Amino acid sequence: MSDYLTFALPKGRILQDSMALFAKVGITCAEMDDPGRKLVFANHADKYRFMAVRAQDVPTYVEHGCADIGVVGKDTLLEQGRDLYEPLDLQFGYCRLVVAEPRELVKDDDPAGWSNIRIATKYPNITERYFAAKGVQVEVIKLYGSIELAPLVGLAERIVDLVSTGGTMRENGLVEVETIAEVTSRLIVNRASLKTKHRRIIEILDGLEKVVEDGPRISG
Repeated sequence: MSDYLTFALPKGRILQDSMALFAKVGITCAEMDDPGRKLVFANHADKYRFMAVRAQDVPTYVEHGCADIGVVGKDTLLEQGRDLYEPLDLQFGYCRLVVAEPRELVKDDDPAGWSNIRIATKYPNITERYFAAKGVQVEVIKLYGSIELAPLVGLAERIVDLVSTGGTMRENGLVEVETIAEVTSRLIVNRASLKTKHRRIIEILDGLEKVVEDGPRISG
């Protein structure tokens, strides 16, 4: 299928948002209307192929050429630091990567005075870089889910995590104290594919850029 254009998309809401956006530039796939447990789908008439993968794996498939184009959150790109061409902010899946701590700490706590802290997060690389730039020594404990639990059981005083509305943090007694980055979904492209399939990819980029510029931001 070397003449097909292959997309790596994260499972779930972002996949749905991605396909809704792609449809506006004529990229569709009827097989995805009833996906079942399939992971690979094709539009043979237009020579498109789509892979549904874990969000964290999208950059890997694109970097190694298994996919020509991918959609992934900026948080994943910042954490992994891969060599990928990132031409377009798709302006959906908006959220923030923040530092948060228990509400009872906030009153007497000043982030400017931090010198040695322990943080639980799914984003150890981003966290270490962020606090190193601030001259703060940080012990990072990597978790894979339920990050809000860490301060409640004494695993870490603070967390770094993604928030959209902040409801989950508030329900667990946590307060945002610093914003590390604003995050949206990004389009990424394999560098070799940009050369070998240049015309098709550039046409898609041009079309998507116009649609994104004309449309509102969609919160994730």
